[in-house]
Amino acid sequence: MIRLIGYFFGIGTTLALLVAAGLAIYIGHLTKDLPDYEVLAKYEPPVTTRIHASDGSLMAEYARERRLYLPIQAIPDRVKAAFMSAEDKNFYNHPGIDITGLGRAIIVNLQNFGSGRRQVGASTITQQVAKNFLLTSDQTYERKIKEMILAFRIEQAYSKDRILELYLNEIFFGFGAYGVAGAALTYFDKSVNELTVAEAAYLASLPKGPNNYHPFKHADRAIERRNWVIDQMVENGYVTREEGDKAKAEPLGVKPRRNGSYLFAGEYFTEEVRRQIIARYGENALYEGGLSVRTTLDPKIQLIARKAMQNGLLKYDTLRGYRGPVTHIDVSGDWGVPLGAVKGLEDVPEWTLAVVLDSSADGLTIGIQPARQVSGDLVKDRVEGTVSKDDMGFAMRHFVNGKSVRAKSPAEVLEPGDVIFVQKNEGSDNAYSLRQVPEVEGGLVAMDPHTGRVLAMVGGFSYAQSEFNRATQAMRQPGSSFKPIVYSAALDNGYTPASVIMDGPITIQSGNTTWTPKNYDGTAAGPATLRSGIEKSRNLMTVRLANDMGMKLVVEYAERFGVYDHLAPYLPMALGSGETTVMRMVSAYSIMANGGKSIKPSLIDRIQDRYGQTVFKQDERGCEGCNAAEWKNQPEPELVDNSEQVLDPMTAYQITSMMEGVVQRGTGATIAELGRHIAGKTGTTNDEKDAWFIGFTPNLVVGLYMGYDTPRGLGKGATGGGLAAPIFKDFMRVALDGTPNVDFQVPEGMKLIAINRKTGMRAAEGDPNTIIEAFKPGTGPADSYWVIGMGADGSNGAGGALSPQANQAIQDGGGGLY
Repeated sequence: MIRLIGYFFGIGTTLALLVAAGLAIYIGHLTKDLPDYEVLAKYEPPVTTRIHASDGSLMAEYARERRLYLPIQAIPDRVKAAFMSAEDKNFYNHPGIDITGLGRAIIVNLQNFGSGRRQVGASTITQQVAKNFLLTSDQTYERKIKEMILAFRIEQAYSKDRILELYLNEIFFGFGAYGVAGAALTYFDKSVNELTVAEAAYLASLPKGPNNYHPFKHADRAIERRNWVIDQMVENGYVTREEGDKAKAEPLGVKPRRNGSYLFAGEYFTEEVRRQIIARYGENALYEGGLSVRTTLDPKIQLIARKAMQNGLLKYDTLRGYRGPVTHIDVSGDWGVPLGAVKGLEDVPEWTLAVVLDSSADGLTIGIQPARQVSGDLVKDRVEGTVSKDDMGFAMRHFVNGKSVRAKSPAEVLEPGDVIFVQKNEGSDNAYSLRQVPEVEGGLVAMDPHTGRVLAMVGGFSYAQSEFNRATQAMRQPGSSFKPIVYSAALDNGYTPASVIMDGPITIQSGNTTWTPKNYDGTAAGPATLRSGIEKSRNLMTVRLANDMGMKLVVEYAERFGVYDHLAPYLPMALGSGETTVMRMVSAYSIMANGGKSIKPSLIDRIQDRYGQTVFKQDERGCEGCNAAEWKNQPEPELVDNSEQVLDPMTAYQITSMMEGVVQRGTGATIAELGRHIAGKTGTTNDEKDAWFIGFTPNLVVGLYMGYDTPRGLGKGATGGGLAAPIFKDFMRVALDGTPNVDFQVPEGMKLIAINRKTGMRAAEGDPNTIIEAFKPGTGPADSYWVIGMGADGSNGAGGALSPQANQAIQDGGGGLY
């Protein structure tokens, strides 16, 4: 018997050794193909890029995986406790594998064998790190063994805190959120530091299967799982029973954070920044790089700009009548469902969509588009309102088959089923006014002239309606707003504000092509000073001036100011018939406002990488004495401006002074009502297709245009002074409120001399037609009367021949008008 027992023991031992050897060989084979766990030391996950306004307000987030990486020290103990309770309560005690949990899982799987139930695992947090970072999610024993081996190795190479940090920043939570910081923002719009016990427990319940515990589709299942996690936190001693019961009594409270742009009215600006980052660093840097971008946007000024521009567009549009409803739906049943499917303008929250339920001679009965609950479902309640005949007065002039028709009753304009935009009347519960998305569009830019920082940008009426940015992308003729460039070139090259030019008929002939430019009002005033020419925006004077000094000089200054990259040297271009953008025009005027220094328009102040290192800074000025270790009575630190001087500072003041005259008594006189030191210039293109105004104070430049996207006439008499200048005025009235009324600084050495407005000669004592004019050293009023552009025989003079390309330019543009 003893020999028999020994015999069987030997066989058993041999078999055990063979099995052990086989396992060793098998495991050895598996370890040859294991990935390098040392890559965890260099782990750089895709991280969300965040864009901020100048005051720190969050403008937008961009990510393929919405993740904000947090070091373990920044994650609250309560949040860590929730995840360890849900996933691995012995995390800080096991060597990578929880033997107790593994044994429990084996027993459960043996009991469930053949039942068809899914096998349970006992993965520790370390094993999940190994799987998520280094392996696939295949449900195989081979992958499980690899996972265990890697878990042991990871535990030997990294601290527990580092492993937990990797886990909490990598896991997927659903709703596109990765990492606990991203999940806290996505689900609760909170930072992890603000999470309650209940909220932390719910997030900890999600890694098992985010869709299984969806807060809206499977709310009961989600609450059950969350409460189980809370019970585990109590059992493990992380929270008291009282805290646990209180947390379990709370609702889920999920408030999904919307994606994309967050700062109201900043959509056009944000999109322009997005394009610039992609152009500079590529798409991967934007969507995975975790950049922190500080922009130049001033949210307060942006709101002012949006309101002024929208009001101006609406005022123009409503005067031209009503073009009809947005669409038409069936209202015989539940009108809320089809109305809820109609897309509105999310960036115009003052407006809402409504459907006409009844129309009569007195007005409309309307149904308001139902709001959506957090779950995305429409609110079941149906809200009705009214639109009186007075509150839709502009629509009494409406269009039928393309023709304008006068209606006597609202019932002639709209019928039941018509979907319309309305705005609630102030102080009323259910009274609304009819609204219409304007056809006319425009762009506006506000800029700091000393730095080029873009403080506000409006690219159109609504970004939701059209993403095309009319401030930076629309190529438009600037019309007479280009004239200050022409006059700056003249003042920089021997002319003075008192130089006299003939404002009289002129004809340019080339072969069979004849160009006869005209002033806007069709009249000619005779000889007048340069100041008068720009204040009254005289085309004939500008053409003669450009002809006298040569278009090559005008082209040089236009390109030096950055208005154009390449401008054809033809006379019509002197009247602004070449195409450019609002951004470029505002940048050019900034040069005049800042004393003649070149500026580079910027939307971005600074970009930092995921580690906080600055990788881009717009301000390139040096600072002498900024890094002194201590103060030893040395001079104060001084910023060194290395900007190129592209215009004589005295010339910059002269053209500024002349444009102050545009505001005080010229084509922009409506702005004089503000009582501010403002210089500016109107612009209107051929056939009134575009209306411009660009103006500035010593510290703020604002430019805008109004026009149809497919250029067509704005109507007879539509000018920059009548359409664009009032928008500028509305903006400046609010933007400058509470700021000092700063005057433009006269450069040292400049002479201020009283001259006669008409002759440009020194004014006699008591002359009522006097104005103070600025002259550079060595210049002054003329001693004798001389008119540029008048022939020796006393005629008005004539231009020379034009090239075929210039003939085409005349036919295409013709130039600015007013």
